[in-house]
Amino acid sequence: MRYLVDSNVLLRLLQRNDPHHSTIRQAVRTLLARGDELCCAPQNIVELWNVSTRPATARGGFGLTTADTDRRVRLIERVFTILEEPPAVYPEWRRLVVGHSVMGVQVHDARIVAVMNVHGITHVLTLNASDFSRYAGITCVAPDEV
Repeated sequence: MRYLVDSNVLLRLLQRNDPHHSTIRQAVRTLLARGDELCCAPQNIVELWNVSTRPATARGGFGLTTADTDRRVRLIERVFTILEEPPAVYPEWRRLVVGHSVMGVQVHDARIVAVMNVHGITHVLTLNASDFSRYAGITCVAPDEV
């Protein structure tokens, strides 16, 4: 089975001092060991880069350099499949945001769902199931449920 790995999971996977780190690490190992494919949308990498390079004094920022962030992204690229964003993603995103009246920061989750829909991925590994609850056909899986 293919899983889209949400940004909140990626960020905590890379932060060893995060309380969710060990549970997420075990979930990723379990999924990979049973032959599941773990994927990321480019949007997930963009969000990870944003949080990682945001100053530590800013809300949720890690304060990493671009070089440190690049090393983390290269690790993700080795372990996870980075999905392409074919031209079909944009009209699917438009359909979702209009059809579900998506506003504000939630447009980013709609873009991830658009990529999932275009690639036929139905499962997302996430800590925030509520971000995806409005979308039919998307199954949210928490790391502690793996």
